[in-house]
Amino acid sequence: MPFLHIAVLTIIQGITEFLPVSSSGHLVLVPLVTGWEDQGLVMDVAVHVGTLAAVLFYFSPDLWRILLGWVGGHWRRRDRQLGRALGFYVVLSSVPVIVAGGLLYVMGYAVLRDPEVVAWATIGFGILLYAFDRIGLTVRRVEHMTLGHAFLIGLFQVLALIPGASRSGVTMTAARWLGYERPEAARFSMLMSIPVIGASGAVAGYEVWNRGDPVLTANAALAAALSFVVALFAIAVLLALLRRMSFTPFVIYRLLLGGAVLVWLYDLV
Repeated sequence: MPFLHIAVLTIIQGITEFLPVSSSGHLVLVPLVTGWEDQGLVMDVAVHVGTLAAVLFYFSPDLWRILLGWVGGHWRRRDRQLGRALGFYVVLSSVPVIVAGGLLYVMGYAVLRDPEVVAWATIGFGILLYAFDRIGLTVRRVEHMTLGHAFLIGLFQVLALIPGASRSGVTMTAARWLGYERPEAARFSMLMSIPVIGASGAVAGYEVWNRGDPVLTANAALAAALSFVVALFAIAVLLALLRRMSFTPFVIYRLLLGGAVLVWLYDLV
């Protein structure tokens, strides 16, 4: 794969993974717009693994808190309880999509890698994000997470298996519906991505290992490294923006993108 192709994939993935605009949908559209050969699911997952590393790095204080909550230490009892609970909620919220994703992997994921699916999902779930962002209160933080809330957000995450829906978008939509502040909705969404991307990365890694293709392995490693750098920047920018604005600009982008793809596909101009 040419370096330009890898660079485009990593920039798109690194920027869009944590924005509520669907990174997988953008990756599906890359071959349509550029005329390049579809990069395939393994490369898609490789750039996702790079963004996973960015989450681990950026949210290391939260992860350290979870670890100490599980293994104990000299923290105050309440801090240990909060850390343990946060870790449990992250794991619980990931169960539905890991189960559904495993079933879809066995059945064949390619059926959803369709630009028309991406376009309609981009528009539909964008409208849903706008509606829930408008009606949702802004009174809760991650520390207020409950068992029911974590599982409900996890159920929403299953919808992210539809390219164009956006994993971060649907989880933030659910969190806003439940009254979580926008930066806190984004924070929990990113923490939720750790088990999910880790699981998909393990599956892709197994595929690469079985193929024994050193070129594919090198391409995947380079893509992961570059997406890590871009994703770190994107996380910081997103959290800063959500402290001062709503999700409306992202919704407008989704509507414009989905509409443009439909116009192109249906040859309306």
